[in-house]
Amino acid sequence: MEHSGESGARDAQRESTKERILQTALRLFARDGYEAVSVSAIAGELGITKGALYRHYRSKHDILERIVARMVEIDTERSRTYHVPELPTDIPQEALLAVTMRDIRAFTLAQFDFWTGNEFAACFRRLLTLEQYRSEEMAALHRSCLTAGPVEYMEGIFRAMAERDVIRADDPKTLALEFYAPLWLLVCACDGPDNRARGRAMLEGHIDRFIRETSAEF
Repeated sequence: MEHSGESGARDAQRESTKERILQTALRLFARDGYEAVSVSAIAGELGITKGALYRHYRSKHDILERIVARMVEIDTERSRTYHVPELPTDIPQEALLAVTMRDIRAFTLAQFDFWTGNEFAACFRRLLTLEQYRSEEMAALHRSCLTAGPVEYMEGIFRAMAERDVIRADDPKTLALEFYAPLWLLVCACDGPDNRARGRAMLEGHIDRFIRETSAEF
């Protein structure tokens, strides 16, 4: 008869191995590109057989799907932490109405910290940057996660704020672009610990100037 402790230990080991596979695969994808990395390469990096890897993931694409799912989970949790709507396109109106510029400031700085300081996020960003020109699937993810998607997200928030007369915004789409573009530029320019603090300080200055110029809350 199997003891619960033994079963629990095996479950923990399986989860640890799955996590190691995920982290290793993403690091290799970010370095060499998705198409260039084989299942054999991932297994070899881990010191396991392909068969052992396939016990945890059905294919290389299965690993990629889990990476994307992990990013969605992290985004959802961070949105809840900073009291801003979650990232899907159809944002409930009541969620939009509750957002303040203080929330946006805190969330945007957290985004910068995440994309530049979190290894999983930084590797995911590098992966999408490498692969956006090779795969329509990756290009769509790049747009959704890093460029057009965040601008559309901020546009929805700014449109709701303008309707409440919280901010002055004749064109919420342009305003969203003006707000997000420096964040994306600084994330790309500060891809490393030496530049991160300076980049964050520049982003804080941008956000505070933006708030002074557009918002009635500060």
